[in-house]
Amino acid sequence: MSINWKGVFPAVTTKFKDDYSLDYAGTQKGVEAQIAAGCHGIITTGTLGEASTLSYEEKQEVLRIAVETANGRVPVLMGAAFNTTMELCQALEDGQVNGADGFMVLPAMLYAADRRETIEHFRSAARASGKPIMIYNNPIGYKVDCTVDMLEELADEDMLVAIKESSDDVRRITDIVNHLGDRYALFTGVDNLAMESLMMGAVGWVAGLVCAFPEETVAIYNLVQAGRIAEARDIYRWFKPLLDLDVNVKLVQNIKLAEVATGLGTELTRPPRLPLVGEERASVLKVIRDAIDLRPDVSDYV
Repeated sequence: MSINWKGVFPAVTTKFKDDYSLDYAGTQKGVEAQIAAGCHGIITTGTLGEASTLSYEEKQEVLRIAVETANGRVPVLMGAAFNTTMELCQALEDGQVNGADGFMVLPAMLYAADRRETIEHFRSAARASGKPIMIYNNPIGYKVDCTVDMLEELADEDMLVAIKESSDDVRRITDIVNHLGDRYALFTGVDNLAMESLMMGAVGWVAGLVCAFPEETVAIYNLVQAGRIAEARDIYRWFKPLLDLDVNVKLVQNIKLAEVATGLGTELTRPPRLPLVGEERASVLKVIRDAIDLRPDVSDYV
């Protein structure tokens, strides 16, 4: 299906059984909950989907599960993070066969490419893909910054249509708009900068805490789009301590623990990630439980 590049696109978690094999039913349940809450797209096998622990075949299988579950109701993007450009291009070709409506493409993993190498990586992806691509820019996490001038140089690649902007600098949204207008659909990729980014020109939100709190995430987006800023701000202020859990090296464990609290998942992560324990676990649980105790009614906004 074609993609309307706006709205809330959850970066869904990958669910595992006790033996760490893929949990088909659990992953399906998570995707279904996002669609039922009004999310506008699904993104598999990103950082939150524990892509680094999945085999090549498992990444394609998670995509197939999401595509089957969505059944044409919303577009499904496959997160594509690989060590080599060659493997990336093969994954994009296979992803199309397995039903991906588009892709979220990262710079090459492990090796921090320079400007020329990064541009060639994304050009190669654009030319290998028959589906549109969202560039994922996260210089903090992946040590490669796809800057405004690099995006300008890549603007002649028709398959590069959107940016997940995760530089942790909300000013980047304005810089991209000032230099490139609406050439790219801009998505915020930092949960606790989401409303600020939407206010400054982002048209979408690749979200993390949405996995546990989908209705609240959609409500904020819908209210901002409707110009009902004060109402959106009230929900966002309630949400902020939870959203901070996304900006942490243990975001996967944090968000999976939140999914447990809201009945949408389990804590199982693939090693070397392990579920939280001790004071760390207690601290995160307090944030989650305090938020649930004060959870707003957003039923009128989704």
